[in-house]
Amino acid sequence: MTTETATADLSWQKPINAISAAICVIVAVLIMGPRPPGVAGAIDVSMLPAVNATLNGCTTVMLLAGYAAIRARRIQLHKRIMLTAFGFSAAFLVSYVVYHTFSVGPAEYKGAYRGLYLVILLTHIPLAAIILPLALTTLARGWFGAIARHRRIAPWTLALWLYVSVTGVAIYWMAHG
Repeated sequence: MTTETATADLSWQKPINAISAAICVIVAVLIMGPRPPGVAGAIDVSMLPAVNATLNGCTTVMLLAGYAAIRARRIQLHKRIMLTAFGFSAAFLVSYVVYHTFSVGPAEYKGAYRGLYLVILLTHIPLAAIILPLALTTLARGWFGAIARHRRIAPWTLALWLYVSVTGVAIYWMAHG
């Protein structure tokens, strides 16, 4: 890696880390912290968990399509598909924040497989926090032409992102289905 590439890499890595940390703090506060009086239940967000699961499902499909495109060496198609996957994930994040801002409380799992649900949930949560900066870094490396560095982390990003998107759908079905 050249000095110029390393400097460019650092120029966007700091904002990626800052944005990722801020989003993680916001989500944690929304889920665990108190909300101002009158916010919870102020608008009906009961349909958003289904929207979120759909967005996660669309992300999964795009990730698999993006992987197929790059394996077929269709680089421009891969780029468009991966940007679409990122768009679905970004829409999910906005919808998730809105849901947790206005929901009365988190859904409670009442099924027979509580242990499995907790394992999925407790692996999904930290990996969801990790995937945000990892996906942004992978995207930035591809976007700015740091292809060798992009290729080094892309398989890990794909695996974790797929896990998070698939388990997001599973959590929805287990908690709301």
